[in-house]
Amino acid sequence: MKTYLDCIPCFIRQTLETVRMLTGDEAVCEEVLRRVLKLAACMDMQRPPPEMARKIHRIIREVSGIEDPYREVKERFNRLVLDMLPDLEKRVESSPDPFDTAVRLALAGNIIDFGTPGKVAEEDVLETVEESLVAPIHGWSPARMKPVVDRAASILYLGDNAGEIVFDRLLIEQIGRGKVTFAVRGGPAINDALQADADSTGLSDMVSVIDSGVDAPGTPLDLCSPAFKQTLSESDLVLSKGQGNYETLSDLEKPVFFLFRVKCPLVSRHLGLPEGTLVAEGRNIKGPS
Repeated sequence: MKTYLDCIPCFIRQTLETVRMLTGDEAVCEEVLRRVLKLAACMDMQRPPPEMARKIHRIIREVSGIEDPYREVKERFNRLVLDMLPDLEKRVESSPDPFDTAVRLALAGNIIDFGTPGKVAEEDVLETVEESLVAPIHGWSPARMKPVVDRAASILYLGDNAGEIVFDRLLIEQIGRGKVTFAVRGGPAINDALQADADSTGLSDMVSVIDSGVDAPGTPLDLCSPAFKQTLSESDLVLSKGQGNYETLSDLEKPVFFLFRVKCPLVSRHLGLPEGTLVAEGRNIKGPS
């Protein structure tokens, strides 16, 4: 997915929100903003938005001297969802269709995104869980997804945000731990999950966890590590969580399910779907669709 002109104000908003979260020093904010504006003036609009976000957050880290600006936010939401996990597990176990419920809860977790407009509060997560359990899903229903997932011997599950990856544990249990490899980001990228988040939430104890090799809030393949690309190539199926992964992998020529919540006006326009829509879009998949 290319970058649109209307993405540029969002880049500026995201820059200011992040740097002001870190410091009240207006001189630092001005330095970061001027460098980002200079970068935006010559950006390649044919590249997906997460590539620009990667450059922006590198500038923020460099100027602020803070290695992982969203570390505390990530830890807070990891703890929040871990506290919810026993109840969520009971909901899946008692459901007449555990796979359907697990997919919906995995989609609910995608609300924990600090790259999109509006700050996410803890109560938003709780409300989204209830909404997602009954909301329509655009694209493939979980019932249609399940035979495809069952057929796949190896699945690369592309994670997105911290906190959200605890919800992903529920779906991984339904898929089967043995055939899942979980991917996190290769370096700090907004509140996206890193290896440390996989470790602290118990995900590393469930499945093999790798990183993409790139500090982008998405998966730009030409920047990813050879090891990651080999795992991707060898996997039968990809489960891709979040808008950033959709934006960078929408042309992936491999069986893939994109699972995300529409949270951006431009993605809404691109897909022709209202904001808030739960999406389970399958591509390059043989069999009934």
